[in-house]
Parts: sequence; structure tokens; C-alpha cells
Amino acid sequence: MSDLLVIAFPTEAQAEEVRAKLLGLQREYLIELGDAVVAVKQPDGQVKLNQLFQPVAAGAASGALWGSLIGLVLLMPLVGAAIGAASGALGGKLTDLGINDQFMKDAAKTLDSGHAALFLLIRKMTTDKVMAELHGTGGTILRSSFDETKEESLREALAGAQAAAAASPTT
Repeated sequence: MSDLLVIAFPTEAQAEEVRAKLLGLQREYLIELGDAVVAVKQPDGQVKLNQLFQPVAAGAASGALWGSLIGLVLLMPLVGAAIGAASGALGGKLTDLGINDQFMKDAAKTLDSGHAALFLLIRKMTTDKVMAELHGTGGTILRSSFDETKEESLREALAGAQAAAAASPTT
């Protein structure tokens, strides 16, 4: 079963940095992500989603390829490519993998302007090693499907940055 985690950050750069760190942990097989999306609230109130996988673009590309191949058989490769790209894009638009886009937009509307939220769909995780890597990254948990002990250890790991900043004297 997958877990949902939503972490708010004061900047888009911080959210992207944590996502990049988690993708690195995924390459080391310490975490398995089903989806990792950064949502940014724009100054006009709109929410922009930075997704890793764009199903519309992927559908259009594969549809154009298959449409061209079928079009070659029928001696109309350009028509086949156009029809294939259109149908692939439509199929990609109707396919919503991972976290629901509308849910992410609704949740991100609660953020202040310019702030970002990192939405994670976690399939598996080596909790202690991932928490150690996230220590001091900052951020605030908005939503979580973790049990209470796991969520509390994540809060402590994220808060390490805030505690370190408060303890250091400013010059």
C-alpha cells in the first residue's frame, strides 16, 4: 500500500532540492516513489504543477510513432502521424497516473503566494535512512498517511534545519 506525503516549503527551489534528493535515494533503492510532484502557488493565485512524467507529451510521441508506422502501411505517413499524435495526446490527457492533479491543486491553494508543496506517493521506504537524509531540509508537513510515530520522526527530521538556524548567532 502506498503512503501520501505533502510537505510545504517557502520556495520552489527548496521543494525541487528535496525532490532531487529523494530521486537520488530512489536510485540507491532506499525509497520507491510512485509520484513526486512540486506544486507552486503563483502570485495570481493559480497553482502550477511540476510533474516528472507528462502523460500528454508521452502519449502524443508514442501515438505519432505508431501512427506513422500504420500510415506507412497505408501509404499516408503524415496523416497517420497526425491522427496517432492526436489520439495519443487524448489518451495521455485521460490517463492520470499517481496523485490526482485536482487534489494537488486544491491542497496547494492553501499555500502563500510563491510557496511550494512537494507531493509524494511513497510505495516503499527504508525509514531510518531516508529520515537521516531528510534531516535539516526544512519544510512543514501538510498531509500524511503515515502512522503517528513515523510522522513525528519525519517532523523532527524536517525541523532540524529550523532548529539549527535558530541556534546559530547572526552577524
